[in-house]
Amino acid sequence: MDAGGVQEKYNAIVKLTEWYHVTELCKLFGVSRSGFYAYRKRSSQDKDLVIKEFIQKIYSKYDGKYGYRQTQLFLLQDYKIWVNHKKVLRLMQEMGLRSRVRRKHRCNYASSIGTRVVENLLQRKFHANLPNQKWVTDVTQYRIGDTWLYLSAVKDLFNNEIVAYHLAQRNDNDLVLQTFKKAFQNKEDMSGLIVHSDQGFQYTSYAYHDMLPKVGAQISMSRRGNCYDNASMESFFSHLKTEALYPYDIRTVDEAQRRIEEYIHFYNSTRPQRKLNKLTPIEYRRQLAA
Repeated sequence: MDAGGVQEKYNAIVKLTEWYHVTELCKLFGVSRSGFYAYRKRSSQDKDLVIKEFIQKIYSKYDGKYGYRQTQLFLLQDYKIWVNHKKVLRLMQEMGLRSRVRRKHRCNYASSIGTRVVENLLQRKFHANLPNQKWVTDVTQYRIGDTWLYLSAVKDLFNNEIVAYHLAQRNDNDLVLQTFKKAFQNKEDMSGLIVHSDQGFQYTSYAYHDMLPKVGAQISMSRRGNCYDNASMESFFSHLKTEALYPYDIRTVDEAQRRIEEYIHFYNSTRPQRKLNKLTPIEYRRQLAA
């Protein structure tokens, strides 16, 4: 019997094992059980080699930033290959591939200079059914030599999309006001929107509290010193620094600004998220519109 004929029989047995026992099928097709299992082992190894090649491409493309869960999403998005996350983990372990360890998060106690502090309307309910229902916002900093670069960003909890951001070398009220000027551009009525922040001085300022109600937005604030009330925004900053800043030897403010801007575009349009049914934030929003 030619090798091609035997392989065709093995392939037929693989398809029929869902309904019939392997022993019965091997007798029916006139092949040995040991030969069939050896074939399946070889096929599985060959398939794993192909998947490993794609895993290596993803690992190299993103400079080893991602672990097995995010790699699984990129396999599906970039190569249309679905692999169980446990198998991705096993293959990466066999290949000796590890993601960079993310720095442990530390809670920074927010100052509350000023008297305009409001209650926590969000109550850690980091889920929204539609766009522009719940936004979270915060400011983070990054040091380049003796210079600090400050990033103010706003994230929509419906699809985790960064809807607006602003970069500056001064951490002042204008940093936050410019961010929301961009966020509210072409949006006259934002009734029903909750905007959540910590009690940083920018968010307790009179200018901030005058600006948001003009478009119908409600202001919500974390409890004093409790960073977990705004964990969703903290999570984004952690991803940004771990994936776009810490791995590189950044020498200038221009380079840091470029990497931040490129990452935010990548995060919104290219980086799939498990919480979004393995879609990117923009894809998830467009899916709703469609």
